[in-house]
Amino acid sequence: MLMGLAPVAASVAPVASYLNKQAHPRKIRTTTGFHGDYFPNVVLRTQDGKRVRLYDDLLKGKSVLINFFYADCRDGICPVTTENLMRLQTLLGDRVGRDVFMYSFSLAPEQDTPERLKRYVKMHGVGPGWQFLTGSRDDMELCRVRLGFTDPDPEVDRKKGQHTAVVLMGNEPRQCWMASPAASRPGFLLEQLNRVAGVAS
Repeated sequence: MLMGLAPVAASVAPVASYLNKQAHPRKIRTTTGFHGDYFPNVVLRTQDGKRVRLYDDLLKGKSVLINFFYADCRDGICPVTTENLMRLQTLLGDRVGRDVFMYSFSLAPEQDTPERLKRYVKMHGVGPGWQFLTGSRDDMELCRVRLGFTDPDPEVDRKKGQHTAVVLMGNEPRQCWMASPAASRPGFLLEQLNRVAGVAS
């Protein structure tokens, strides 16, 4: 699956102009409000096995950084992305899990159980406050679509194993979202996170 956010921009934009509002056949209960009506409130599981809802627990009222990944990545993109985001996590310090929330969504949820994600976290030495998420195949696909990690060409989008290293950064209450290559300099990613959060650098 291709993880391509279009447009990939280095400027803050309203979420409505960013996220791919493709229809999805499943009907999922949502909460009220603009974002609550757009983001499905599906139940996911963290690497610790904790059940969380996409909108209520992960997005609502928060500044977030999101990427999609394969724990068993064959082309080396995902480990490089993880290492770069770990450098960003170091820059953020104790803001992670308090002011900024980092989420990595599995692209292979059938294989990526919470236990496997926990091994991935331990293997890479990921610090606290960064959640790795899995769930049912349909729910994870719905998250991918609604978060905009898609390709406009349906044939390309259907090809499993294809993905680009992109991160989505957003502030849900401000309705500000932007995307950036995940390999961007950690200091640059920090600047962009602060922009969408409305925090002075």
